[in-house]
Parts: sequence; structure tokens; C-alpha cells
Amino acid sequence: IGALRWHFLLQSLDDLQKNLCQLGSCLLVIQGEYESVLRDHIQKWNITQVTLDAEMEPFYKEMEANIRHLGEELGFEVLSLLGHSLYDTKRILDLNSGTPPLTYKRFLHILSLLGDPEVPVRNLSAEDFQRCRPRDPGLAECYRVPLPVDLKIPPESPSPWRGGETEGLQRLEQHLTDQGWVASFTKPRTIPNSLLPSTTGLSPYFSMGCLSVRTFFYRLSNIYAQAKHHSLPPVSLQGQLLWREFFYTVASATPNFTKMAGNPICLQISWYEDAERLHKWKTAQTGFPWIDAIMTQLRQEGWIHHLARHAVACFLTRGDLWISWEEGMKVFEELLLDADYSINAGNWMWLSASAFFHQYTRIFCPVRFGKRTDPEGQYIRKYLPILKNFPSKYIYEPWTASEEEQKQAGCIIG
Repeated sequence: IGALRWHFLLQSLDDLQKNLCQLGSCLLVIQGEYESVLRDHIQKWNITQVTLDAEMEPFYKEMEANIRHLGEELGFEVLSLLGHSLYDTKRILDLNSGTPPLTYKRFLHILSLLGDPEVPVRNLSAEDFQRCRPRDPGLAECYRVPLPVDLKIPPESPSPWRGGETEGLQRLEQHLTDQGWVASFTKPRTIPNSLLPSTTGLSPYFSMGCLSVRTFFYRLSNIYAQAKHHSLPPVSLQGQLLWREFFYTVASATPNFTKMAGNPICLQISWYEDAERLHKWKTAQTGFPWIDAIMTQLRQEGWIHHLARHAVACFLTRGDLWISWEEGMKVFEELLLDADYSINAGNWMWLSASAFFHQYTRIFCPVRFGKRTDPEGQYIRKYLPILKNFPSKYIYEPWTASEEEQKQAGCIIG
């Protein structure tokens, strides 16, 4: 996890703490390995129930199994509830049994049999939270949310994305206010190099658990119900949530989902190993301004548009460098605020044509693709200010400018 994501997580915990305090409760953050933490605190605090999100990823599946064994040993109940995804992936896979592999079209058909996702049984009241108040008020200070200095990361984050439910709900309301935009949203028509996000930018809040994906799903359903016409999956806003579910479902049933070797749905490709080129791609030094501007935004802000992700992923893999998608996945895992085991690996396999999609000749040009939606290169000028004085006709290909023009722009290529 990179520093930006740590900041987002700490901001999210701090916001949760403030919101719980307003309800008469508080958040206690205990650091350490989960098994030893539970062993130490079950008897000390007389804990009778441990609750957690029902997860589908290997680490968390193993964690849940271990906690259940601990519960049997130490005498506490384990309550596992579906919260991070819309659907129970096990139910989807049961309905798909004997039909390999699960395609998105088949996936949507299964969802139509399941109907809308279930809503939570009930919401907690203020009284519920007050009952959870620790008896010892000194505990809140002993188990406070860590500060950046505690984790040895920079004290401030340059990212415009601030973590927390409060911020996530404000962003949600801001986007849902424009019901026409919501109803007509189609993913391919959004702009990858607009200076402000042309999509909702909610993904970090879903990924970190600040926002309920069900809340978003049902708010969208209400807007669609009032609209004469609205876009449909896979390109609609609800369709984006269903892509998320699709990758969760496939990942939960696929061994070695984040690797090429031993992954039954992934093509085995002899990728190049080139540490120098990988480093230049990661640190925005490829020499292609459109690619380097995207990688700069990723490093500075922790978020880039999905089509920008497509462009740099294609460039690293089958488009230009022929370096393994696993290497790109690791970089995104470190730098993205919304990094996610299932979605990150699934999209990298897709963009490298290793799984799900195999039209190798559909390649994102590192020059023309960005120029189509931002011919003046404002995005490049923002994230690569060293090129800001180049005329627009050279901004995507500055090496084509004459030496005199490069001198006038204040940047000699190479």
C-alpha cells in the first residue's frame, strides 16, 4: 500500500470516529496480527461476538476460517454478513455450475434470475451505538486512529480525494443531483483526460468501505424508474457496479487469480523481463507525453480515469513494451486509492488480452487516443508542466518539433 492509500484509510477511520462520537459511541483501533489481537482482547473485554464482512478473496476467506476456529476455541460467536458486494458470489456460482467459463453475458442472465440485491436487514439506531460505548473512557485515547507519523509516512497527502463516509456521501449526492446525467451515462463516452473526473470518482469510497454499494444501486434504480429512457448495462452506472460483481465472482472461483502461472483462465504468454523499461513506465519516463501524464496523475493523486488505465495498461503489455500484466497490477495495487484484488487483476488480464478479451489488434495508440478528446493537450500541460510551452501540434509528439522550436518551448527532447 502506498502513502496516498494509507492517508485515505486513516482519513476514513478518523471520519468514522467523529461520526460515531456524535452518536454517543467511539471507534477503537487495535493494531497487530488479528489472531493475537483476538486472543488478547476476548477475555479482557468479555467479547461474545465478532462480526466481519463476508469476503470472497483468498486472504480474507482464510482469515474468516481462522477466526471461526478461534471462536470455537475461545467461546465467541462469529457473525459474517454480506456487505462489500451486491450479491452472494456463491449463489451465482451455484447457478452457473457446469457452465465454464462465466462470461459477462451469462453473468447478467444469472443476476436476472436472482432479482435485485438484498437490502440490509435493518439499520442501527442511535441507541444501538450508545450501547456500544466503552465503559472506560480512557480506552478511546489508548486505541485511537493512528497518525501518519505512527506509520512513518509523509504528514500530508497531495491527493484531492479525501477519505471517509462524509466525503463519499457528499460526492454521491453531488452526482445524483443531475438525474439527466445519471440516466444517460454511458461509460465509453466519458473523457479520460478531462481536468476534473468525467465519471463519479466514487470507486475509492466503495473500495475502502466508506460508501454502501447497495445505497448507490438503489438510488440509481429510483432515478431510472422516473426517467423515460436510461442507459443499460454494461455501459450504464449500474452496469459499472455489475462489472465489479462480475470480477468478484470470477476471482472467488479462480485459483491464482492474480498470477499468470497456475491460473486456469489466463493465457500463458512469454512476456519480456525488462526492469529498466518497467521502471520508466512506472515513473512516467516513457517519452510519450500522454502515457507519462497519466502515470504522473496516478502517482500524485491515486486515481485515473478507467480509459486512462486502459491506455497505460495496453502500453505496458501487448501494445508497446510486452511486459507482464502482473508487474502493472503490482504498481496499480500500490498507487491506486481504489486498488482491489479482484477488479485490479481482472482488468489487467483483460487489457493484456490474457483473459476475457482476446482481440489483440485493438490497441490504444499512445499519441492519437489522448489527442481525440483533448487536442490542445491541457491534461498533458497540467501533469507534465515541462511541456506546457509546446504548441498544440507538438504536445503529443514533442520529438517532431525542430530543435529551435524545442528551445523556444524550454525543453530539449532527450
